[in-house]
Amino acid sequence: MTNIDNKVAKHMKPNWLKIKLHNQEGYAEVSKIVEDHKLHTICDSGKCPNKAECWSRRTATFMILGDICTRSCKFCATMTGKPLPPDAKEPEEVAESIRLMGLRHAVITSVDRDDLPDGGAEHWAATVRAIRKANPETTIELLIPDFDGRKELIDIVIDSGPDIIGHNIETVRRLTPLVRSRAKYDTSLEVLRYIALRGAMAKSGIMLGLGETEEEILSTLDDLADAGCSIVTLGQYLRPTMKHYPVAEYISPQKFAMYGDLARMRGFRYVASAPLVRSSYMAEEALLNLHNEKN
Repeated sequence: MTNIDNKVAKHMKPNWLKIKLHNQEGYAEVSKIVEDHKLHTICDSGKCPNKAECWSRRTATFMILGDICTRSCKFCATMTGKPLPPDAKEPEEVAESIRLMGLRHAVITSVDRDDLPDGGAEHWAATVRAIRKANPETTIELLIPDFDGRKELIDIVIDSGPDIIGHNIETVRRLTPLVRSRAKYDTSLEVLRYIALRGAMAKSGIMLGLGETEEEILSTLDDLADAGCSIVTLGQYLRPTMKHYPVAEYISPQKFAMYGDLARMRGFRYVASAPLVRSSYMAEEALLNLHNEKN
């Protein structure tokens, strides 16, 4: 194989990223609940490759505060622009949808709302309280924005009592200014550190394949471990459209497994590392494993 052939092969989508189609009864059921309650999901907005599988398992990751983001990160498929005012009925609609789906573990994320004085923190807290009221047995995981590192806003979310609070570092320090529009690497670390210091379970995720080096990945894992992160996920970056940041490399499953082992050596309590892993994919497994670890 020539050097040119090697280059082309490196950037062709490999077989291990082929997605198995799922269209079971659960898929239609989740789709109807989402539509009936006028909800947004990151499954749709983020063009998640696991949507069909998750919806067929009767689960979804809800996205609150609308579907228009005030930021324009180069890796993200969510729409950017001027969002509508928050829907006051949304917390109850999300809570009722979780009840109808019978979810044991609910994952909530949001767009960034830099247009709101509190960044949407009170809406986040209202959503957690509504879910708790309607689904007292359901565990709750949040994937929050950075709130520009404002601790008084992060406190509002923490005090609502979710079981896990995630905030994704997304990529290594060097690439952060290239792919994240407003977020800063050190701000994300401080958000995670504060979550952990407040006694909440902190979680973060890293995308691979943006052009990072092995040394940079390990340095990022060190930083997350030092910040007190309990859970970390590593998955392959997939370019949503040709307008988004290009994929520099497709990382093999074997290399993901290696990074997973190296993450565990750094003391993370739960690690998910594979090409199609996403922050919320099979998220309930982390909490189940941690529960079994205690027992």
